Amino acid sequence: MSTGPSTGPSTGTRTGASTDVAIATSGLTRSYGATTALEGATLALEAGRVHGLLGRNGAGKTTLLRLLTGLDRPTAGTARLLGEDPFENPRLAGRFCFVKESQVYPESFRVHHVLRAASLLFPRWDDDRAAELVDRFALPTRRPVKKLSRGMTSALGVVVGLAARAEVTLFDEPYLGLDAVARQLFYDALLEEVALEPRTVVLSTHLIDEVDHLLERVVVVDHGRVVLDADADEVRGSAVEVTGPSAAVDAFTGGRRLLRREVLGGTARATVATRATREERARADRLGVDLAPVSLQQVVVGLTTAAEPARPLQEVLR
Repeated sequence: MSTGPSTGPSTGTRTGASTDVAIATSGLTRSYGATTALEGATLALEAGRVHGLLGRNGAGKTTLLRLLTGLDRPTAGTARLLGEDPFENPRLAGRFCFVKESQVYPESFRVHHVLRAASLLFPRWDDDRAAELVDRFALPTRRPVKKLSRGMTSALGVVVGLAARAEVTLFDEPYLGLDAVARQLFYDALLEEVALEPRTVVLSTHLIDEVDHLLERVVVVDHGRVVLDADADEVRGSAVEVTGPSAAVDAFTGGRRLLRREVLGGTARATVATRATREERARADRLGVDLAPVSLQQVVVGLTTAAEPARPLQEVLR
């Protein structure tokens, strides 16, 4: 778990709670030699919402999270967390919690040591909530952390992230090693937390269908570039699936952003960036094709696998 630099006292006051934008970046870039892991990312994530950070492996999601939490320094551009530059900034200590995929703990720590340390690091830590979550995930508090299974280690990170009740909580693939039941426990607990006390959550995940109902806004990163930053409801209605004779499907999708296309015999099925307006449905009827809604996951998969160069979906839909 990362809390920001550990030097300097933390007052525990929610000085960032009234800020409309909890996380902002402008032209944020990180290069490692000849490799650019993140290029020109510009974002403004509102406080008090659950944001999904989505994209394929190696897309740049973890790089973005490391820059937002001050674990790395940008090559160019700026990052602001609760209005502050996060790099080596003691003023942010305890105000955010970063739960990483492969969290490292001191060699001698047992589970109860981690929870005790977290209670000292986070001024808004809730002991009762932590104990409740430990019971839900059946975590053995006396067991050395190094002897936990991968799933239990992930569950420990989830407990810390939720019980910390930091102003901003960032989860990087928090479900790794968790079975379906434990993942559902996490999703339910997260919903309870944000309903009880709204806070800013960034959830980096591949299991888009599972978290769809949690997300209020989505950021999609592809090949180091932000290709989508929009309200989740806007994204869910931003594309349709078109099915029918190949020629008719091609006529309907021509000149539009094609996210995916499959052909079986003389029938084609395509996902295209357009809204299912009355006019579009009338056009589909004239061409003899069927329109169906697509899931958030289908839109994201289409955006990150399309053959044409990625560009923001908002531009396509204007």
